[in-house]
Amino acid sequence: MSRGTLRIYLGAAPGVGKTYAMLCEGRRRAGRGTDVVVGIVETHGRPHTAAQLTDLEIQGRRRITYRGTAFEEMDVDAILARHPEVALVDELAHTNVPGSRNTKRWQDVEELLDAGIHVVSTVNIQHLESLNDVVERITGIIQRETVPDEMVRAADQIELVDMAPEALRRRLAHGNIYAPEKVDAALGHYFRTGNLAALRELALLWVANQVDEALESYRERHGIKEPWETRERVVVAITGAPGSEFLIRRAARIAQRAHGELLGVHITTEEGLAGPPAGLLEAHRKLLVEMGGTYHEVAGADTASALADFSRAENATQLVLGATGRSRLQELIHGSVINRVMRLSGPIDLHVIAQARSGNGSGKPPTRRRRRRRAPSPIAPRRRLAGWLLSAAGVGLLTLLLAQVRDSVGLPTVLLLFLALVVTTAVVGGRAPAFAAALLGSLAANWFFTPPLHRLNIADLENVIALLVFLGVAGAVSGFVVTAARRTADAARARAEAHTLAGLAATSREEDPLPALVGALQSAFGLEAVAVLSKTEHGRWQVEAAAGSPVPASPEEATVVESLSPGVVLALVGDHIAAEDRYVLNAFSAQLAAVLDRGRLRSEAGRAHVLAEANELRSALLQAVSHDLRTPLASIKAAASSLGQHDIEWTPEEAGEFLSTIVEETDRLIALVANLLDMSRLQVGALPSTLRPVDLEEVVPAALAGLGAVQAGVDLRLDESLPPVQADPALLERVVANVIDNAVRWSPPGQPVRVEAGAFDDHVDLRVVDRGPGIPMKLREQVFAPFQRRGDSGTATGVGLGLAVARGFVQAMHGTVEIEDTAGGGTTIVISLPIAGPCHRRQTDDRFSWSKGLATGRHPH
Repeated sequence: MSRGTLRIYLGAAPGVGKTYAMLCEGRRRAGRGTDVVVGIVETHGRPHTAAQLTDLEIQGRRRITYRGTAFEEMDVDAILARHPEVALVDELAHTNVPGSRNTKRWQDVEELLDAGIHVVSTVNIQHLESLNDVVERITGIIQRETVPDEMVRAADQIELVDMAPEALRRRLAHGNIYAPEKVDAALGHYFRTGNLAALRELALLWVANQVDEALESYRERHGIKEPWETRERVVVAITGAPGSEFLIRRAARIAQRAHGELLGVHITTEEGLAGPPAGLLEAHRKLLVEMGGTYHEVAGADTASALADFSRAENATQLVLGATGRSRLQELIHGSVINRVMRLSGPIDLHVIAQARSGNGSGKPPTRRRRRRRAPSPIAPRRRLAGWLLSAAGVGLLTLLLAQVRDSVGLPTVLLLFLALVVTTAVVGGRAPAFAAALLGSLAANWFFTPPLHRLNIADLENVIALLVFLGVAGAVSGFVVTAARRTADAARARAEAHTLAGLAATSREEDPLPALVGALQSAFGLEAVAVLSKTEHGRWQVEAAAGSPVPASPEEATVVESLSPGVVLALVGDHIAAEDRYVLNAFSAQLAAVLDRGRLRSEAGRAHVLAEANELRSALLQAVSHDLRTPLASIKAAASSLGQHDIEWTPEEAGEFLSTIVEETDRLIALVANLLDMSRLQVGALPSTLRPVDLEEVVPAALAGLGAVQAGVDLRLDESLPPVQADPALLERVVANVIDNAVRWSPPGQPVRVEAGAFDDHVDLRVVDRGPGIPMKLREQVFAPFQRRGDSGTATGVGLGLAVARGFVQAMHGTVEIEDTAGGGTTIVISLPIAGPCHRRQTDDRFSWSKGLATGRHPH
């Protein structure tokens, strides 16, 4: 069942006449004979609107009692049971009474569309989710009832119902919209000229965007090339902080006006954009999806770098950030994420959006204290612990050892030994343990080895310089060691990425690369499980390919979700993906999407090929039936009609000729119908066969006997010593009859068809030799196709199924049928069947011998 179409009348403001326009459309369709039913309409006491309902069938409403009060809602079940062609459903954004079938009326409409019912509906511009906050700032009224933009954008037709602000105010003043007692309040508040003008502009801009999208879609469908232009991709940073809804809606409007994609990203680090309050992040994710965006979550040691890396990896053109709530002092101490993103983003346009005012009455954006988390170190935790132990114990042990030989070593030697300890500590544990070792070493050198001993003051300036140089060199060396470790880690990461991408390219060349790609993705990132999920037509998720366990059954069970194509996602279970790993993940995602597309295209091509073959078979069958069934039926009818004429006395010879014609044409029809039935069984693979040892000298004569007068033109040469073949006797008899009948029809008069057989290795070849015109090499496979007749000339008889059925039967018996040239001109059909059991043929000096009457020699192959 095909999905119904949705037509929406979009009103710029209440009272512009969208319900009236919907009812007029319903009346027009009903007047053309369309089955139209009014699902639900709210007239609001407007007489002109109510007058449009007079000629339309109105579906009764469902009464629901909620908290002691009875309410009326659209009866979805009754409409589905009635199943009209078109249903008129007013107020798409309406919220149903608790206890209804669905929470929102637009969800009711979705069910009607899925049932194949066309729907005409209405909605005002202020009820669109992406414009909800803008309308609130314009009118000062919060719209509690909203409809997702995706629902409206997916409509097949959108018609704007518009009216100039002054005309709408006159309609309101005349009492055509609200009751008289409400007119003055409405004119002074919601229906002010400025409000109506702003709402009208919003509606015009929104519809204009939809028109542009429809035009772009048309140009893409018709292959109209546009000037070179990068598609806009807008990335919005989602923090999960209060007030971020405003930021998401603003980014959605930027993406819509630029005809681009919307991506939301959350950085899982407590540096800058992090630490969302419980529940808010999930609410923001759902809002982003309702705005038509996709949600991504990455882990990064540095927020600014992670945002810039993600934006570049996603080929973003615009990045939207919320203004920071930090003070100047906090920015000086901790740095500014926005400034760092501005430096790192390169050519990406950066939008810094002022946060919406909070509801605390202070007018200041909400702030919250955050703990600063240290950026991850390239040194493993165990090595850092070992570095701290070496720093503490090493300084003490070295000091104790040098104290024993204090009189034999000078301060430079002591400092060099402590410097060696610092370098060793930096190699093992990184910068912090090395700096601690340098500080402890300098204190130990000052206390135990610098005069005056056991005091912190230093008498000699040279020793002061030596200690300061020691501290500087120790700090520099520890920094170099950490930098070298980080570069080593980066090089290892680059090698791992190169190895992963090389394996990705190799995996993509496999016959079915999807399972291998999923397994490679799990292994590359060390994930617990990876699954490719697709949404069925019933709205459930099914696993296309998976690796690891537990396999996520839905996106909600995954840690990271990536969209591969509409209705298909990549679900990852395990640690979050770091920002620097997004390139590799995107490569996997792109390859998986390409594999899915190839599989879909291959499936569609297979279905198209099957349909094409079925159409060709149907056309050929109709052509064959129109001629080859009609001809024998006409002969039978003519002969029977002649015999039934009582006013003519036929001689016995003439009557016998009529009867012979009836018998011959009936046999011809029986053979034709048998071939058609056999071909249909071969097409669906429903051909029953019972294989057992069969002697050719029994089957071939029986096949000839079934051909009637045709057998007179056959020269049969079979050797009684031929071994039995493994075959089905009935099928083999049909094969032999079809092939011999075809050969006799193409043989010239006076040239009999020769049938001979010979044993060769593990099979027996039955050869049917004619002296006809022969078959060119390029047409030999074509003659085995159904409904193929050599030359399709007027002299050709039959429907062209004989050889097709013969090859199908032989293949069912594990044999082959081939075509060879006859020496001196003509065609030889070779039917090769396996020998049943041990070979009992007679032994000769050569590899095989043909049947009697033939010279012994090599197989013509």
